[in-house]
Amino acid sequence: MENRQPQRPKILTVLHQERSSPGRVGHLLIESGFALDIRRPPLGDPLPETLEDHAGAVIFGGPMSANDPDDFVRTETDWLAVPLAEDKPFLGICLGAQMLANHLGGRVGPHPQGLVEIGWYPLQATEAGSALMDWPSMVYHFHREGFELPQTATLLATGESYPNQAFRYGNNAWGVQFHAELTRAMMQRWVVRGSERFALCGAQHGRMHLEGRMIHDAVLKVWLHGFLATIFGVPAPSNKLSRLL
Repeated sequence: MENRQPQRPKILTVLHQERSSPGRVGHLLIESGFALDIRRPPLGDPLPETLEDHAGAVIFGGPMSANDPDDFVRTETDWLAVPLAEDKPFLGICLGAQMLANHLGGRVGPHPQGLVEIGWYPLQATEAGSALMDWPSMVYHFHREGFELPQTATLLATGESYPNQAFRYGNNAWGVQFHAELTRAMMQRWVVRGSERFALCGAQHGRMHLEGRMIHDAVLKVWLHGFLATIFGVPAPSNKLSRLL
């Protein structure tokens, strides 16, 4: 008699470039028993009409804007009605968070003084965020636009230049402006390929990106594990960073 292994629950994983990777988010989800259903809409991959065969979804970042006229940008933004209607766990990271904000009626756009966040910047949890879990004090960014907090959404974390850094909408929709998913190899690629952006107002030079990783990344990784546990039910070692550091 054939001994079949139980099928792993799938997480829809939406990426925006041919060589994009789900990075540490993907690693942690796989290690915790999930399978990744990777789709790249800019390359023609369709999104499912329902998430009934998925345990949740993640939309990652990309160099494009949530306001771009490309068909796939509008399609992804409109598609967010699916996890919201089905109350399936959803996480938007950077561009994904901006798409969620757009879908919910929040404006996405550049900083009024032209500031960007490219490098490591301080993060402050709100009262609601602190009640949920411990948050890192420094996080990694690579963006030129931010988002308004959608109506009825709960702000979880804030920053100096871009006040809306993380939010929750309803029971299962989450958005974060920063990047906790980068492996060391990913960060090195971003620093090389995105070096022209270091001249933008408020950006940090590449050396600061890599030096900051050595200082701040361990805490960020622990936070990510706990955050994924909160969203998808991934087992977490602890919800208190101080116990592990």
